[in-house]
Amino acid sequence: MSKSKTVLVTGVAGYWGAQVADRLVTETGYHVIGLDASRPEQGVQGLDYLPIDVRNPALVDLLRTESVDAVCHLAFAEALQPSEAAFDLNVMGTTKLLGACAEAGVSKVVLKSSTAVYGARPTNPAFLTEDHPLRGSKRVGTIRDWVQVEAFCHGFRRERPEMALTVLRFASIIGPTADTPLTRYLKDRWAPSLMGFDPLMQFIHEDDVVEALVHAMVNDVPGAFNVAAGDVLPLNKVRGLTGKPRRAVLHPFAYWSQGLPGRRSLGWAQHLPLDPDYLRYPLIADLTKMRDELGFAPRYLAEEALLEFAEQRRLRQHLPKAAILAQSEERLRAIIAHRERGREWRDSVGDLAPQGEEAAPDDGAPSETGPASHEAGGAGSVGEGSVEDPAHQEGELAQQEAGDEAERGGEDE
Repeated sequence: MSKSKTVLVTGVAGYWGAQVADRLVTETGYHVIGLDASRPEQGVQGLDYLPIDVRNPALVDLLRTESVDAVCHLAFAEALQPSEAAFDLNVMGTTKLLGACAEAGVSKVVLKSSTAVYGARPTNPAFLTEDHPLRGSKRVGTIRDWVQVEAFCHGFRRERPEMALTVLRFASIIGPTADTPLTRYLKDRWAPSLMGFDPLMQFIHEDDVVEALVHAMVNDVPGAFNVAAGDVLPLNKVRGLTGKPRRAVLHPFAYWSQGLPGRRSLGWAQHLPLDPDYLRYPLIADLTKMRDELGFAPRYLAEEALLEFAEQRRLRQHLPKAAILAQSEERLRAIIAHRERGREWRDSVGDLAPQGEEAAPDDGAPSETGPASHEAGGAGSVGEGSVEDPAHQEGELAQQEAGDEAERGGEDE
């Protein structure tokens, strides 16, 4: 009998790490080791959790001892403003992790990035291919860190061609539970557009983000790939689909309010959790490599993802806590699909599942908070669908309801 693969997922206390680890444990038969300095609030049953930071100097010894075959790196902190602490985790942590993987002989590493690394500029071509220069905003800490990480990865590939290094650049992430700068913008009652600008935008559903990361872990597809839904939408249509009122500001005021160098913020930054460039200029990624080389096709169209996001917002505002997810058709379909995948995997592998050291059992769904908080999960994060254990949905809904009530209270002011 051939040896089962051992894979390692970083950032398992965050949303993306927990979701990917859960899928790998449930559906692949791999021995999945999860790393995070913080213990997941709601654990993944079957995950071999270790309380280790990716910057730990002894990480290379762990990778060797456990004979790790592949790593999915999702320990990334979101920072709207440039932050030394975020830089240390995001950039220095990634470089140290890649160095340890190379020294230990890990054959594959998968990283989560964002199409925001290209930058939204008036000179952008109609479609940005993966070899386009990375000129993302230096004003947003997470985007700046992504650009530096990708620059390191570019050189790393040349130095270590034997390692399959995959970078997935996701479009703006949207979905019923996603917490990203974009979703915060669309949730804000007063979030304006920029007068005279209506750029085309791309999106990716949160479930498709997890699906793409798992796809890259189980297939050998080295390189950088843009990942987005197949349709593009103008910003004004996006605002209409999500029920935003028509409200616009002059773009100089928007930049000024963001606290650019030498200027004092006027307080509008809380209503514009995005760099204004991304609401002003187009940023459309070419998806040819995603289809032809990565072999991945998102399940959701952008418009479908936005409508689901808007539906969940309305449900949370008008229904009792216990009824919110109970009335969501999309959520039930996702639960059914998840259960079917689990049954198919169990039928196919039988008793061949690996015997890793289990974390303390916890039937709950992964937390939606954490370093990768849906986007870092990010700015781009950004951020962070998943199928959650029904036994824990009501508790999570109570937290969401409380957050929404606080948000509505703030809006009324």
